[in-house]
Amino acid sequence: MPEISTLAVFAVATLAVMAIPGPAVIYIVTRSVAQGRSAGLLSVLGIHAGSVAHVIAAALGVSAVLAASATAFTIVKYLGAAYLIWLGVRKLLSRPHAPETGELPHASNRRVFTEGVIVNVLNPKVAIFFLAFLPQFIDPTLGPVAPQILILGLIWVLLGMASDGTYALLASALADRLRRTRRTARRLDIAGGLVYIGLGTLVAFTGDNAKKA
Repeated sequence: MPEISTLAVFAVATLAVMAIPGPAVIYIVTRSVAQGRSAGLLSVLGIHAGSVAHVIAAALGVSAVLAASATAFTIVKYLGAAYLIWLGVRKLLSRPHAPETGELPHASNRRVFTEGVIVNVLNPKVAIFFLAFLPQFIDPTLGPVAPQILILGLIWVLLGMASDGTYALLASALADRLRRTRRTARRLDIAGGLVYIGLGTLVAFTGDNAKKA
């Protein structure tokens, strides 16, 4: 079980990451605008059913890496930190864009949920992100790695449902007025880029010292 301080830092970092709109948030907002609150919340459930699949895959993958070599695990951690920084730099350098929030064709509840799962499960960037992010908060000296990742993953899913649920409620309430401007989108890109770079730098330079403390 990760230490309480680690769980607290992970929760704060997770909320910071989730504040950055990505494909999942765009899907949730679009469904909320097109079909209302119920469809938006159902899309949230679908998205995070997909998150569960990524958490399980990360638990199995990171456990396999650690079983093979402690050095390999350290390499994975630093590659993860580099990936987070790369995500941040790419966002800072990206061109201004406005996410699509136009209406989708009306869909059944099953389709709304299923498409949410697909949006998350079939996005390779999500899988890479989980493998880059979760290992930064793992301490092999505390015991088996897989249970630690599953605990962190559960926290991720719960916080994600709360965060994305807020997007769904706001989007459905503001459906008639919701318009994303290019300026707003650019500001979100800059904020998101700084969050990713900050997280990557933090784990790269303080991760090992935190374990020794």
